[in-house]
Amino acid sequence: MKHFINLKDIPAKDLRRILIDAKKRKKARKKLNNLDHDKGTPLKGKLLIQMFEKSSLRTRLSFFLAISQLSGRTLTLRPDELHLSKGGESIEDTAKILSSFGDAFMLRTDNDEKLEEFKKHLTIPIINGLSPSSHPTQILSDVFTVEEIKKKPISKLNITWIGDSNNVLNSLIAASIKFSFKLKVGCPKKYQPNKNIMNYIKKNKNKITIYNDPKKAVLGADVIFSDKVISMNDKVNKKKKLKDFKNFKINRNLLKKCPRAIFLHCLPRGSEVDENVFKSKQSKVWLQALNRVHVQKSILLYCLGKLR
Repeated sequence: MKHFINLKDIPAKDLRRILIDAKKRKKARKKLNNLDHDKGTPLKGKLLIQMFEKSSLRTRLSFFLAISQLSGRTLTLRPDELHLSKGGESIEDTAKILSSFGDAFMLRTDNDEKLEEFKKHLTIPIINGLSPSSHPTQILSDVFTVEEIKKKPISKLNITWIGDSNNVLNSLIAASIKFSFKLKVGCPKKYQPNKNIMNYIKKNKNKITIYNDPKKAVLGADVIFSDKVISMNDKVNKKKKLKDFKNFKINRNLLKKCPRAIFLHCLPRGSEVDENVFKSKQSKVWLQALNRVHVQKSILLYCLGKLR
């Protein structure tokens, strides 16, 4: 049994094994419908329990299809219906019940400590579907998408992030260290990664560079990542934050600095990207979203000890 909470805690060789398996599984599904089972029905009889404390579209749909294609089932719980939030039941007791009924637990949460507390008491794997500090399933899938489009290992590519320092960037930084690729981060000075993340970068001596000028950050880029400037439950002065990011908008003029780059966005989008960039040939956001299914299937197999 293995957990999937943060990329920095998972061996690079295991992350690569997940990507290799996902590539094989995607290729094998070319002639299959969404709910057709993978050959061998590897997770037949298994139940994935999901709980979303934050809004979800792509993570919810992709994990449903992932477990379904592996011949398992999924049950989605609403936190406001559970004793955990309404009746004061402890995480420990809740975890024991989840472990008795399910085979894996996927949690999207607004509290990183809650993930660790569940991990402590569960006897089944827990998968982080998004937390305030990390979004590992998204970024591992994004690595898969980059390599699929560029047809080369991500270690040979130049990756750029334009936007806020958030949970998605934290996972991208971890991926940069695990997969050894160059990463440039473009953001206003006051929105740079926090002290803990900067120490993590320095400790691993990786080639991650922070720029306060988006034009410098995108030079030579093969891939440009971005995310919504105002994140879910972002408790800030939104007007001021949008003003601070005004010069970091991804538009045609910025992409002229890196004409070979593809554009990726984990969605939902906001004003951080122009419509003509989002819908351009350089934008691969729909493939990016779809690939979540294939990679999360291999993550489930990894967690349940059934990765080929």
